[in-house]
Amino acid sequence: MSGTLSPLAADIIGIIGSILFIGAFAYANVAKELNKLWFNIANLAGAIFLLISLSVHFNLAAFILEAAWAIIAFVGIVGALRKKSEPAE
Repeated sequence: MSGTLSPLAADIIGIIGSILFIGAFAYANVAKELNKLWFNIANLAGAIFLLISLSVHFNLAAFILEAAWAIIAFVGIVGALRKKSEPAE
């Protein structure tokens, strides 16, 4: 085995990442109160899936976008977890 993804597997993984992004975006637009932890987890997972897909179908612009998206989502997760661990006022 070569250790690389097949183009079909990369496409499937990329589509899953896209579905996660679309779902998170739709949720953010219809939720009365946004759960920032779950929103950012979905975005981080979507970015990771798309970065994996880009390992087969590389595109520099998409790679930069997904890497930035993953970093922002990770920072959002850390912030949401910190806020959750703060004592209630």
